[in-house]
Order: sequence, then C-alpha cells, then structure tokens
Amino acid sequence: MIHPSYTELMQVVNSNSEEENTPVCNSRYSIVLAASKRARQIIAGAEPMVSYPSNKPLSIAVEELYKGKVQILSEAEQEELEASETAEDAQIPAEGENAGEESEEMTEAEEAPALEEEAGLSEEE
Repeated sequence: MIHPSYTELMQVVNSNSEEENTPVCNSRYSIVLAASKRARQIIAGAEPMVSYPSNKPLSIAVEELYKGKVQILSEAEQEELEASETAEDAQIPAEGENAGEESEEMTEAEEAPALEEEAGLSEEE
C-alpha cells in the first residue's frame, strides 16, 4: 500500500487550499499531475522543500504535497499568478537596460574632450 494514499493526499491538498468551499483536487488524476510536475522540477534542479529518506524525485514530490509545502493551483489562479508576474516584470526595468544607457552617456562625455583637443591641435598648427 502506498503511503500516503491518494485519498489522504486529496484531503491534505484540499484542506490547505485558500478557498475552503471549493476543493482544488477532485480526482487522483490531479494528484498524479501535480506530483509528476513537481518531480520534473526537482529533476531539473529545483531544491526539495522537505528532507526525505528516499532520493527519488517522485517520492520527494509526494511528500511535499502531503506536508503542504507545494500547493495545487486552479487554472484561474495559475493565470492570475502569471499575469501578476508579467506585470511585475514590466514595471521593473532589466539591469542591462539602464546600464547600457549610462555607458552610452559616458562614452559621449569622454568623446567630447577628445574632439576638443583635436580641434585645438589643428587650430594651433
């Protein structure tokens, strides 16, 4: 028998949801999808949120779900999260953008004295 069981996982996931009236997880399929997605993230290099005796990514992902470290979001919640992240990214300029503008201004400022010197040299001769 698998521990925790699908039923136990569904109860834990639904009890950790922000909306008490609407269950986040309605089927075993939802649990399997969430666990497999998290396991893929761990395989890709994401840091596990729990210590678990097994080093198998799927076992770690199931334990994270069971302990409430990972939340399952509905499609609407996922879209809201992505929209807010996109809005935050648009408000904060990238570091490279500002740095590029400053360096252009510096090169123009550095070029001006050099041009003046050249002009002064040619006038003296």
